[in-house]
Formats: sequence, C-alpha cells, structure tokens
Amino acid sequence: MKIAANLSMMFTEVPLIERILAARVAGFDGVEVQFPYEVPAIRFKEALERADMPLVLINLPAGDFMDGGAGLAAVPARQAEFDAALEQTLSYAAMVRPASVNILPGRLAQGVSREQALATLGANLRKSAEAFAQLGIKLVAEAINPLDMPGFLINTPEHLDELIRLVDHPNFMAQYDLYHMARQGIALDAGVALLAGRIGHVQFADCPGRGAPGTGEVDFAPAMAALKASAYQGWIAAEYRPGDAGTAASLGWLAEWRKTLVS
Repeated sequence: MKIAANLSMMFTEVPLIERILAARVAGFDGVEVQFPYEVPAIRFKEALERADMPLVLINLPAGDFMDGGAGLAAVPARQAEFDAALEQTLSYAAMVRPASVNILPGRLAQGVSREQALATLGANLRKSAEAFAQLGIKLVAEAINPLDMPGFLINTPEHLDELIRLVDHPNFMAQYDLYHMARQGIALDAGVALLAGRIGHVQFADCPGRGAPGTGEVDFAPAMAALKASAYQGWIAAEYRPGDAGTAASLGWLAEWRKTLVS
C-alpha cells in the first residue's frame, strides 16, 4: 500500500497546481483531488510530470451535491447532466490518467423513491465502469455517513456490497473511507472483511473531528491489518482537515505510517 494526499483538503495554503509538488516534498507517494476541473487538463498533467507524482483519484462532477443538493448520479431527471459530466471526465481523465475515478452516489432527491434512485445509480455506474475500462481506469463509489451528510444514499459497507452486486461490472469497486465508517461507529476491520477483494480505493481521517491520525479516537491498526489480510494492494489516501497550524504541522503520523504500510 502507498499513501496519497487529498489536495482538496490538504496543502490548501497554496494554489491547487502547486499542491502536487508540496505533497511530494512532504513525503507522499501520490495525490488525489476531488474536482480538478478548474485547472486545464494539460496543465495538471504537466505539473504531475514535473513533480513525478501519480494521480490516484478524481471525482466525476456532482452537480449541486457540494452545495447540499442531490447531485447527479441517482436522479432520473438529471440524466442529461450526468451524461455530460461523464463525457467531461472521460476527456479530462484521458489526459491526466488517474488510477481511479469516484462517482458520488449523492443524496436521495425529493420525489424519488430509494428504489428508483438505486436503479438510476446502478445503470449510471455500469455505463461509466464500461467507459472508463476503455482507458484502463478503475471506477469506484463511496459510502458517506448520514450524520455529516443527511440523506446520502449509500452509507455502510452493506450498502456498498449491495451496490457492487447491483452494478455487476468487473471495473467497479468500493471506495472505503475509514472516517465515514468510524463516524457511524462501524468496526473498520469488519467492513474491510465484508468487502474484501472488492475495495478499489481507501481514504482515512481521524474521528471525531476529521483531523489527522492521532487527533481523534480511531485505532487504525485493525483496519490496516484487515486490508493486508485481504491482499489489498491499492492506495490509501489522507483526506483530512489539517487545522489552523497548516498541513505541514499535521504530518507527524506520516513517517511511521510509511514505515509500516508502504510496499
């Protein structure tokens, strides 16, 4: 396992394009970013190459999701918007070549049943998994806790298990976020065991507070042991809020994690 930095939440002391090199200097092995589209793909690619850093993951545009809306992927009335977002990401990804693309399931839209939402989401994920497979890029979707994001459609490892079975495509896997599981009191290693062999990407932050490891109450060791036992060979990405002292001051955990995890 190698460790990546989420540039949407970390190194925000500098502009997005400069965060790639900052992560390299800090000792990370790769980077991910939620929505990189403000930077032209060619510029982002050049910055990755200059820093000699792999791009681990980007998100498909999610419409109004970040503003509290339902998003695009599970809303039948927004099919045209989802298709446009998919085309945009396919074009961007063809240039920057992320290892994975994440599609946010979104919130349950008003007037849409859970069954309708899941059917729409499943069809969109299946179509997207096939499209990204042509580029050699893995597709993932994540569970997010309903305490921070009420109404989010996919919350638990069991929900992810059901979604993987629904999509039924070899290029679709779970994105397993340790923070969102801990926020709900879910045993992190139990979730890994349920999804073993079907986890495509891992993210982490401590809980409560969503800060760096060591700022909260999460014991990450069982989850990491479970990931190793499941033969997980993918990335684990730090996606936390560094706090007022800045990102550099929050990295006391990194050297020890690299010693025990990076392979």
